[in-house]
Amino acid sequence: MNNLTFSWAVRQCAILSFLIFFSTNIFAQSNPKQIELLDETGTAIIGATYQYSTQTGATDVKGIMTLKYSEGDTLFLSHLSFGEWFLDAEAVQAAFVAETIYKSGRSIQIQPLTVIALRPKTSESKILNIDNQARLAHDATSILNRIPAISSIRKGGGYGFDPVLRGFKYDQLNIVIDGVQSATSACPNRMDPPTSQIAPNMMERIEVLKGPHSLRYGTSFGGTINFVSITPSFSNKQETFGRISGNYESNGNIIRSEGMVGLRGNKYELGVFGSWSQGEDYEDGEARIVQSDFARGSVGANLGLKISEAQTLKLSATRNFATDADFPALAMDLRNDDTWLFNAEHKFNVNGEKMKSWNTAVYLTSVDHLMDNLLKPLDPRMLDASTSALTKTYGGRTEGVFKLKGNSIFVGADLRVEEAEGERSRAFLLGPNAGKTFVDNVWQNGQISRTGVFGEYHLLYSSLRLVVSGRVEMNDAKLKDASDEFMNIYEESNSSQVNPSVSIGGIKNFENNFSMGLWLGRAQRSGSLTERFINYLPVGLDPYEMLGNPEINPEINNQVDLTFGYKSKKTILDFGLFAAYLQDYISSEIDTSLTPRLPSSPGVRQFINLEKALMTGFEATWNQDLPIGLQHQMSVTYTYGQNTEEDSPLPEIAPLDFRFLLSGAYFNNKFFPEVSFRHVLTQDRIAKEFGETKTPNFTLIDVKAKYQISKIWSVTAGVQNLLDEAYYEHLSRSVRGTSNAIYAPGRNIFVSMVIDLM
Repeated sequence: MNNLTFSWAVRQCAILSFLIFFSTNIFAQSNPKQIELLDETGTAIIGATYQYSTQTGATDVKGIMTLKYSEGDTLFLSHLSFGEWFLDAEAVQAAFVAETIYKSGRSIQIQPLTVIALRPKTSESKILNIDNQARLAHDATSILNRIPAISSIRKGGGYGFDPVLRGFKYDQLNIVIDGVQSATSACPNRMDPPTSQIAPNMMERIEVLKGPHSLRYGTSFGGTINFVSITPSFSNKQETFGRISGNYESNGNIIRSEGMVGLRGNKYELGVFGSWSQGEDYEDGEARIVQSDFARGSVGANLGLKISEAQTLKLSATRNFATDADFPALAMDLRNDDTWLFNAEHKFNVNGEKMKSWNTAVYLTSVDHLMDNLLKPLDPRMLDASTSALTKTYGGRTEGVFKLKGNSIFVGADLRVEEAEGERSRAFLLGPNAGKTFVDNVWQNGQISRTGVFGEYHLLYSSLRLVVSGRVEMNDAKLKDASDEFMNIYEESNSSQVNPSVSIGGIKNFENNFSMGLWLGRAQRSGSLTERFINYLPVGLDPYEMLGNPEINPEINNQVDLTFGYKSKKTILDFGLFAAYLQDYISSEIDTSLTPRLPSSPGVRQFINLEKALMTGFEATWNQDLPIGLQHQMSVTYTYGQNTEEDSPLPEIAPLDFRFLLSGAYFNNKFFPEVSFRHVLTQDRIAKEFGETKTPNFTLIDVKAKYQISKIWSVTAGVQNLLDEAYYEHLSRSVRGTSNAIYAPGRNIFVSMVIDLM
């Protein structure tokens, strides 16, 4: 050995000895250490789940996970956009020294997802991370509206917004909590869509998967919106945690508040949470009053238990309640909504040679809903009407995760049962029926049971990631209390249908920072409770009474998605195209042979199948870091819907939407200013047979700024609709009995404060 080689070896041994001594002292400390997870550009990887010894959790909005060193243990990591990987004991030691982990190589995108960032310089993760400001929202759809591809149907001024993704709506969207739990609207007019029953302040993130490509969480006909709740976190010593937030908005005198307090130890975590929001009528851009009173609250608790080193149990209970919410587009207002959500989830991290984990969850959701017209300003008041309805949704899901030669396999089964019952009471005050009361069986005690088995295979080969997903679902529907007038039209109300769905696709990452993905999917969906069993009630876009059809065929979506991406250190570009060829598309048509139940109704619509329809469109986003601490996000989205059988536009398709956001971070990441611009084009592709009218274009400018006063205390203030524009969205319904749309709020000044001890 020459002197040069000997000198080099001595130097390396000395460095290694120092690192071992240094790291040993670090690891010997009892305090946990914060480790930052970054991609190859230095951007935080948000929402990555980890398991290290008995410690589990997810990285926060800065990509940080807090770990206590455990000698000889492996760190397992997983992220929707980066796949699954692990660090052995030596790599973990190096990570504790460097306090940073880099996920180098290719970013993996699984299925076409939405790109959105709620904070400056977030990663390109296709996950909507809910920050403390968003947790104050009383309706989860208001958070989803930040995504350009999502619009919402507005029937009231301040409550019960119903999401629409790429023109797909209602039961065409699979809306779940933690991939399993759902809620069924008790109101036939969907005053209480599933998203209104979700407590945003207990959610960790929202995953929006577009198209019929992700079939693990149910039949994803037009897309899946998965609300992921907070993962329990355990501590070696007993500690308390908490958070409290408050917000005030000038237009509508809206007050919002939410908070959480909890206690955790090495075997448990208990958190109790609550929220309350209330508002009054607001003014639009021309100082016209829009009825929008509402009061909304939520309370609940989560309990996480560590049964063993490999098993955890999570129990949750939530109660939502709403009172006196105005719905000017409907014949009735919400008087009372009382909802319970129960959930139990067991996770078993096997970490065997092939089987990695097995997770099982069961749930129950109950919605007790009362609506009436007693406070509506009716002149003349022909009748007093009220509807009391109750829905129950219950079921479960079990799934195993396997590894085979580096590839992932997901297999499982699930069950979802939906039940609805309720009656409408009509007490006539004037006319020939004055003094009489009629009772209508609106839901007929309908039930739909869906039993499914599914599988998904992720194959990683060099720079190519392939995903094959399949699902078979048995759909059984029946009426337990069918009305005579309904059965006079249909010979049979019960039915059983088998719905197969399949998707295959992948993404190719190129060496020049470009990527391209192609996804092909076919999903089949049976009719919902409304589409099959609603009994002469005006629940559609126009005032016609709707009649369910238990004989409708399942609708089929044959869809292709093509995605292109570019990623450099400071720029992320994404462009996606989709085309959906729809067979047996579920719609409705006027049947002049049917007689409506109310004299004021223009007639009856019956649910039917259209032989074929088409929906297509695109989304484009551009995120870029700019000089002097600035970042911008630009997006544009458009959907085209066509009834190819009648050669006419499909109803309720939002127009082209352009958005631009400019934000910054200054004074050591304490001050965050933001300006957003939105322009929506005129929508003149309208379905006149459903009463749609042309919607004018509009332009909005919002400004806000956040200041981080201390590590736990922040204040945000801003102005929404700065120009006081008088506008309404195309999907906003008209005030009942008029052609006047429900206008959105005019200029609105808000301020919020957050104290976070989490």
